[in-house]
Amino acid sequence: MNPTATISRRKAVQLSSLGLGAALVHPFSVSSKPEIQKKLGVALVGLGRYSNFQLGPALQHTELCELKGIVTGTPSKRETWAKEYGIEARNMYSYEEFDKIKDNEEIDIVYVVLPNAMHKEFTLRAAEAGKHVICEKPMGISAQECLDMMEGCKQAGVKLSVGYRLYFEPHHLEVRRMGVEKVHGKVQMMEAGLGFSMADPTSWRLNKDLGGGGALIDLGLYAIQGCRRVVGEEPTRVTAQGLVHRPEIFKGIWEHMSWQMEFPSGAFSNSTTSYSAYVDRMYATAERGWFQLSPSFNATGATGLTHEGPLSFTTPPYQQIAQIDHFAQCVLEDQEPMNSGYEGWKDLKIIEAIFEAAETGEAVEIGW
Repeated sequence: MNPTATISRRKAVQLSSLGLGAALVHPFSVSSKPEIQKKLGVALVGLGRYSNFQLGPALQHTELCELKGIVTGTPSKRETWAKEYGIEARNMYSYEEFDKIKDNEEIDIVYVVLPNAMHKEFTLRAAEAGKHVICEKPMGISAQECLDMMEGCKQAGVKLSVGYRLYFEPHHLEVRRMGVEKVHGKVQMMEAGLGFSMADPTSWRLNKDLGGGGALIDLGLYAIQGCRRVVGEEPTRVTAQGLVHRPEIFKGIWEHMSWQMEFPSGAFSNSTTSYSAYVDRMYATAERGWFQLSPSFNATGATGLTHEGPLSFTTPPYQQIAQIDHFAQCVLEDQEPMNSGYEGWKDLKIIEAIFEAAETGEAVEIGW
């Protein structure tokens, strides 16, 4: 039994986005899982740290799908993954060979885990090959890229989702429930931040062309998402500040960023991200109380606390288990994923407004 299916005090509050309801509960329970003849096959495109330490292991626990293929530009990784996961040679591809995956009936889903600037290309190539796509976050390096990816998948008749693991993490589901249901009254102010020391000039994440913009698009995205999901609204106005203390390392990207978001209900958020300092926190104060997660956004687990006491939930060994199984269920039942491409587009639209605000020093209105 998936432990995230038994989250306490969860209610099925529905939110609207594109006219589609999105429950505040885990997207499926044991009783609602579809009957399947075989698990759907998943191929990982890109075998970096995230695939090695998170996705590969998580796929050993999924119930509706399984790891069947890999795509890598490093020949030595083929032998490693074959030994570790039993990947058959016929299901291994180089990036140049990737399009041949269209003829592989063992692969149903492609999970794109590449540098951000490559997400659009391989999402569209996977769609053209007739494969459903999970694209790791950020979905693209611009809002327009996200729209192009959504349209390409729609035209190909395949599903598209973004690797938003925290949409399914029980602590995040609970603070979202408390915020949207106004358990302690209307949320008035939020603070959220995520940052790590990543001052490695050889990393593609610090390359603006490959990473798309540094810490904000990589880590700050989680803080944006945390705030907008707690209130169940999209921000309408942002202000922002960017700082660079080491220009010899951080070239063309901000080293640290702070930004503020205003929401239609009157809620306000202040957030931070950094490639030089550690921060991992989500805090919300409402009319009659407060709640927080600290740590909040990392992949190893959250710890929660409210003015009434601790939040304690059993969590799965990997946050991606529920995320990937949810997508497989959507493929099997022809449903729109909760973490759809539309969600990825919204985050990039907000990120672009934050960049503009930081560069101009002016408040930026976001039109929805």
